[in-house]
Amino acid sequence: MWTRREFAGIGASALAFGAAIQQGIAAFDAEKIVVDLFKEIGPLDPIWKRCGGSDRAEITMRDEWRRDARRMKSEVGLERVRFHGVFDDEMGVWPKFNLASPTQPNFVNVDSVYDGLLDLELRPFIEMSFIPSKLGSGAQTFGLYKGNITPPKSLDDWGGFVRTFAQHLLDRYGTDEVRQWYFEVWNEANLSFFWTGTQAQYFDLYRATAAALKSVDASLKVGGPSTSAVQWIAEFLDFCNKAGSAVDFVSTHVYAGDEQKMVFGRDVHMSHNEVIPAAVKQVRGQIDASKFKGTELWLSEWSSDSPAMICHVISHCLANCQGMSHWEFSGTYEEILVPNAVLTDGDAGWSLFAPRNIPKPGFNTYKLMNRLGARRLRATGPALASRTVDGGIAVLVWNLAEVTQARGIPGVSRVRKVIGEVKKLAVSFRGAKPGQAVKVSYVDQERGSPMPTWHAMGRPQYPTRTQLAELRTAAEIAAPVTIKLDARGSLTLELPPEGIALLEMGREA
Repeated sequence: MWTRREFAGIGASALAFGAAIQQGIAAFDAEKIVVDLFKEIGPLDPIWKRCGGSDRAEITMRDEWRRDARRMKSEVGLERVRFHGVFDDEMGVWPKFNLASPTQPNFVNVDSVYDGLLDLELRPFIEMSFIPSKLGSGAQTFGLYKGNITPPKSLDDWGGFVRTFAQHLLDRYGTDEVRQWYFEVWNEANLSFFWTGTQAQYFDLYRATAAALKSVDASLKVGGPSTSAVQWIAEFLDFCNKAGSAVDFVSTHVYAGDEQKMVFGRDVHMSHNEVIPAAVKQVRGQIDASKFKGTELWLSEWSSDSPAMICHVISHCLANCQGMSHWEFSGTYEEILVPNAVLTDGDAGWSLFAPRNIPKPGFNTYKLMNRLGARRLRATGPALASRTVDGGIAVLVWNLAEVTQARGIPGVSRVRKVIGEVKKLAVSFRGAKPGQAVKVSYVDQERGSPMPTWHAMGRPQYPTRTQLAELRTAAEIAAPVTIKLDARGSLTLELPPEGIALLEMGREA
């Protein structure tokens, strides 16, 4: 006869056995990810931290922008900031009519911009644009801030201005510091609304700019062509080779929604998830087929508003790119117009923060990536696995969905198209101990997002100060949940489309 205690023990064992069976069924249906804790495959270079894009120079002097930048530095590990318009007339550098200093440029506001970055322990990735009106050949401008987009009247005068600018930086910030900065010549000169000249005129501008910088200090880093949709790369490298112009890095841009025939030179029908990695690989091949083989490649503009897509793109660019710059991080952004709302439904735009310092899922994605370690571990499936400095394990996993990305101006569409489904991910840690505790943090379009709370508020166009504070709090990443590995060193997660999760284990594993 069974005692009550023995019967209870049998019942508990049966329940445990049933739970194990259910977990096994779930794992069988799940997408499988295997992380090998004994197989380091080299360093995990955090190319996603190298730089972040952000509107124009003037806006970096605003307190709201600097609050976003401070969080990018402290929580994402951002190293540099790239922006347009450091020479714009609104900066007072050298407008056409300058009674205070008619023969010399004025760097008071430029100093304020760069001082502000260095105070935040950030460095500039200097986009050498746009042209001071005094030096421009015309009056055509771009954007709300009216940056002059015409070629110089005189390349000699432009070169003299560049030398004055570079020498000022060296005198103010020191040679050792400025040699760590990057000088990128212009922005998207292949687009008529950023450059009224020809390709040949841009190449001449590059040659004059590079020569001027190198004449001040041969160790200053100069690069280009900073083109949209990875254009002009082969032509640019061929020109620089024949002209004897220095190329310390190649920079270009690509967005998932770019016209694929332009990007790849032929009609393709590629998933938006694959456009950027394929374009970066293409450019890497063009560089390595030239006289500039091995030169650094910087994707100085790219973007996505989908957490899983951000992770997928970065993981597939690691082998071919030395720096990536998400355009753009701050919600303080007025390139075309001043936003008329803090949050909107639909296309989320490209910024990592909404206006008024509200984090978005993109920011929280980078925040989780910042917790990855410096050594990469072998992993199969949608995962980026690492070993941290203290010997722990950090693994990012994701549920990739097809999310239509903006082409042209982001944030315009009120419809956001997502093709995907909830997925189970069966994550196995080869070499882990059964029962090991794993902390799991989640980010998706609901978790680590202000949108559910904003919807509950009734979608206010102008949230009150109290509502803004509530939205900021609601948008933070929730505390991790703890899951213990089963007897096989595995666990199963469920992620919504676009969702990501960071799995962290202590050094016991």
